[in-house]
Amino acid sequence: MGPALSHFSEHHAKEFAEAARRSKALHGRWVSPPTETSAAADLASRRQGPTDFGFLIRDYESTRIAGYIEITNIVRGPLQSGYLGYYMFKGYEGNGYMNWALATIIKRAWEVHKLHRLEANIQPGNLASIELVKALGFHQEGYSPRYLKLRGRWRDHERWAIIAR
Repeated sequence: MGPALSHFSEHHAKEFAEAARRSKALHGRWVSPPTETSAAADLASRRQGPTDFGFLIRDYESTRIAGYIEITNIVRGPLQSGYLGYYMFKGYEGNGYMNWALATIIKRAWEVHKLHRLEANIQPGNLASIELVKALGFHQEGYSPRYLKLRGRWRDHERWAIIAR
């Protein structure tokens, strides 16, 4: 079978932190998910809405956490927009899980959260992530020098966005 999605809660913190520790080399300079249970629990507690939501991608057969997606900083009113963050964990990358999960979350953003726009900010060298959002219909809107501080350094990002159809 394939992947499944579930809400990220504090109950999943230990498993999440373990997956993040196993995936440090995979994540490299791109992302820094919490590797300690307390930090993962803190992240989960901050992703329960109404402006930030976290979702786990699970392997259907093993039920292990395979990846993570979040919609954050949702702004209501005339903007109806949010930001996407996402990553896979070691052993599950490159198998299509993220493509399916991100497409599912985008549909959820339109239908459940009634958003109009989603933005993904991606480091220029992260070609796999750029190809993923292109395949899902995102368009590059711009370039932001020194946009986010990751692993102790300010890093440039490309801004990719998709609008509800």
